[in-house]
Amino acid sequence: MMSATLGQLLAAVLLSTSVLLAAAEKSGNKVQGVTYDGRSVIINGKRELLFSGSIHYPRSTPEMWPDLISKAKHGGLNVIQTYVFWNAHEPVQGQFNFEGNYDLVKFIKMIGEHDMYVTLRVGPFIQAEWNHGGLPYWLREVKNITFRTDNEPFKYHMEKYVRKIIDMMKEEKLFASQGGPIILAQIENEYNHIQLAYKELGTRYVQWAGNMALGLNIGVPWIMCKQKDAPGPVINTCNGRHCGDTFTGPNSPNKPIIWTENWTAQYRVFGDPPSQRSVEDIAFSVARFFAKNGSLANYYMYHGGTNFGRTSAVFTTTRYYDEAPLDEYGLQREPKWSHLRDVHKALSLCRKPLLWGNPSVQRLGADIEALTFEIPGTKVCAAFLTNNHTKIAQVAEFRGDSFYLPPHSISILPDCKTLVYNTQTIVSQHNARNFRRSKVTDNLKWEMSREAIPDTAKVPVDSKIPAEHYKLTKDTTDYAWFTTSIKISPRDLPRRTDILPVLRIASLGHAMQVFVNGEYIGTAHGSHIEKSFVFQKAVNLKPGTNYISLLGMTIGLPDSGAYMEHKFAGPRLVTILGLNTGTLDLTLNGWGHKVGLDGEKVRAYTQAGSHWVQWKKANGVGPALTWYKAYFHAPEGDGPLAIRLPNLGKGMIWVNGKSIGRFWNSYLTPLLQPSQSEYHIPRSFIKPSDNLMVVLDEEGGNPQSIEILTVDRDTICSFISENHPPHVKSWARKNSHIRPVVDNVKPTANLKCSNHKKIVAIEFASFGDPDGICGSFSLGKCTSSISKKVVEQYCLGKTSCQVPIDRALFDKNNNGCPDIMKTLAIQARCS
Repeated sequence: MMSATLGQLLAAVLLSTSVLLAAAEKSGNKVQGVTYDGRSVIINGKRELLFSGSIHYPRSTPEMWPDLISKAKHGGLNVIQTYVFWNAHEPVQGQFNFEGNYDLVKFIKMIGEHDMYVTLRVGPFIQAEWNHGGLPYWLREVKNITFRTDNEPFKYHMEKYVRKIIDMMKEEKLFASQGGPIILAQIENEYNHIQLAYKELGTRYVQWAGNMALGLNIGVPWIMCKQKDAPGPVINTCNGRHCGDTFTGPNSPNKPIIWTENWTAQYRVFGDPPSQRSVEDIAFSVARFFAKNGSLANYYMYHGGTNFGRTSAVFTTTRYYDEAPLDEYGLQREPKWSHLRDVHKALSLCRKPLLWGNPSVQRLGADIEALTFEIPGTKVCAAFLTNNHTKIAQVAEFRGDSFYLPPHSISILPDCKTLVYNTQTIVSQHNARNFRRSKVTDNLKWEMSREAIPDTAKVPVDSKIPAEHYKLTKDTTDYAWFTTSIKISPRDLPRRTDILPVLRIASLGHAMQVFVNGEYIGTAHGSHIEKSFVFQKAVNLKPGTNYISLLGMTIGLPDSGAYMEHKFAGPRLVTILGLNTGTLDLTLNGWGHKVGLDGEKVRAYTQAGSHWVQWKKANGVGPALTWYKAYFHAPEGDGPLAIRLPNLGKGMIWVNGKSIGRFWNSYLTPLLQPSQSEYHIPRSFIKPSDNLMVVLDEEGGNPQSIEILTVDRDTICSFISENHPPHVKSWARKNSHIRPVVDNVKPTANLKCSNHKKIVAIEFASFGDPDGICGSFSLGKCTSSISKKVVEQYCLGKTSCQVPIDRALFDKNNNGCPDIMKTLAIQARCS
C-alpha cells in the first residue's frame, strides 16, 4: 500500500506534469520522443499504459514474425520487448551476422509497421537461458578479462559492441526520438544477482555501464532491471511474478514503475517436469501492478519459441517457454492468450483515471480492499476491488453496491460501479493442442552411417592431461574426443571370472560417452543443478594395448553467475579400479584430442555434405553414435510441424541443413517422461518435396519410430457459468462514462476458430454441472438433454459464435436440478 507521503508526492508530480502536457497540447506543439515522470512513460507528449510481451527474434523465423506480432497486438499489447544477442551477431570477433532470424533491424521495423513500440534490451549480457548469456566465446580468450565488472578489457569490448548496435539503430532511425518504434533501451541485466561478488568493482561497474549508456544520446530512457543503484535518470525496474507487491519502487520518485519480466511460466531444463502458471494468477498480478501505479508490464515470455541449433544455455531444453500465451509454434494458448487480452481491455477502459487520477486505498474487510483512482471534481473514477484471501470467496460492499469476489481475485470497475472483468473468472475460450501424425510422411526410408570411433592411433597424444572442454572446442561444437591407451599385462587382470576392472571417470560435465577398444561401454551426464558427474562401469580389458576413447559433450555454455569465464567442463580424473596392481590413475597418462565429429566436419546433414558419407539401409536398433537420413514430402496443410523420436536417446536434428536443436529423450523427469517429446520444424524450412532430414543419435536407437506431425489448436472450448460476468468487450468508455455496446449484457459462451476455419463438429456440450478441462470434459449428475442440439444451432458451420447462458434455451423439456448454479461446457472442432 502506498504511504500518505508518497501518495501526496505522486499527486503533486502528476499535477505539475498535467499542466505542462495540457499547455503543450493547447499550443499545438508536437512533443517528439519519450520522457517520463513518477506516474508514467510519456511518448510524444502523451501518457501511455503499456502492455508488453517478450518475443525474441532468433527463437522464431522471419516468416513467423508477422503472425506473432499481429497476434500480440490483437492480444492487447502495444509493446514488444526483445534482447539483442551478441554471440549470435558477432560469433567471431569482428565478423558480424544480421541475416535470417538474426535480422534485428527487420524485426524492429516490422513491429513499427504494426504500430507497436519496442523495448530493446541491449545487454550485452542477457542471460535469457541463451548460450553463454549472450556473450561470445571469444571474449574468454581476451587477455586479463573478467566479465561484468570494472575490468578494462571487458568494458572496452562491451562498449564497442553496444555502440555498434546503437549506431545501427540510429542509422535506421529506429528510436522514438527519430520517429521510430524503440521507446526504451536496457543496459546490463539483473546485475544485482552477482554484484556483491565483485564488491567495490561491481558498484563502479554499474555506474560506468549506466553512464556509458546515457552518453550514447539515444533520445529515449534507459532502464536497468532489478538494479536499485541505477545511476541518474536510468530507471530501475522489477522482474518477478508479483511486482505489484514485491517491488519497493524506483530509486527516485520522478521515475515510473516498470515491470520488465512477468514470468508467464518457467523455462525448463532437461530433467524438469512440466512447468505451469495459471492465467488467473498472471491476470491478478497484472491488474494488481497497474492498481499500484504501474506504467508498463511485460510478459516474459509472450512467445518463447525454439532454441535452434546450439543456442540454448546449459541443459536448457530446445523448446522455450512453451506455456506462454503464444506457444512454441506461435499458436494461441487458451485461455492464457484471451484472458490476458481481456485484462488489457479492462485496464484500457480505466486509462484516464489511472493516468490522471489521485490514488487511494480503502479497507472493505479483513482481506478485501478497494484501490481507487479519481480525478477530483469530475466523475472520472476507476476501482480495483481485491479479495486477497486465497481460498474463500467474499462479498464486498462498495459505494452502495454489493460485489461477489472469488478467492485471490481483482474485480475491475472502470467507472467505480460497473464490473467489467474479474481476474479469477475466465469468460474467454479455451483450447487444446493436437499433434497429428502426417499421413504424407508415413513409412520413411531410413539410411544410416556410423561415426568412426577414434583412438590414439588416429588421434595421437598431444597433452599430458585431458584438455578443458570449453577451451578445446571454443563453442564451435558440443563434441570433443579424448583418447588414451594403456598396455595391460595378463598378470594385471583379475583371474576370477566374476570380477572385472572398473573404469571410473570424474567429469566437470556435461555428458560423456565411453568407448573401450572401439566398443560402446555406456554414457553418463550431470544435471542443470550439478553439472559434474562420475561415470563408472565394469569393462573388459585385454592383455596388450587397450584404447580408451571418451566423447565429451556439452549441452550449452553457462548463462549466469559471477566469474563465468572461470567455469569449465570435461574429464578431470580417469582411473581403472580392480587391477591386481591396484588402482591405476590414467589422468596423467597422456591424451590425444579431436574437436567435433566427422559427420559435422563434412556437414553430413546437408544435401552436398551427405554425399561424403557412406550410407546403408537402417534396420532396427542401430549402434551408438550413428547418423540417420531420410527424405520426405511436405506434410499436408500449411500449419506448423513437429518431429517425435520416441525410440532414440539423445542427439541433434537437421531439416534441409537447418538445425532444429538438441533432443534428449533418455533423460527422464521424476514423472518418468522426457522433458520434451516433440520438436518444432518451422514450416518455412520445408520444400514441397525431397526434404532431407538427418538425425544424429548418440546412444543407439531405432529411427523407424520417428514421426513427423502436424500441429494445431483446432479443439476449442468454453466453460461458462450463470454467475460469470459478461465479456469485457460488452463495454466501452464514452464521454467519461462506461456504456454497454451490446443489446443484452449477459454471460455468453464465445467460440472462435483461428485462420478463418469453421466449426465443423460439436464434440461435447452440457448445460448443468459438467467437469473437466478442454479436451477431456465429462458429464456431471445433471445436464440438459438438448445441450448439443442448442449449441449446434448457434455454432455449427460458423467461424465464430455466441451461445447465451440462458435456462430458457436449455431447459425446455424439463428443469432438472433447478437449485444449482448451472454451467455450460462446450468442446468444438475447427477445420
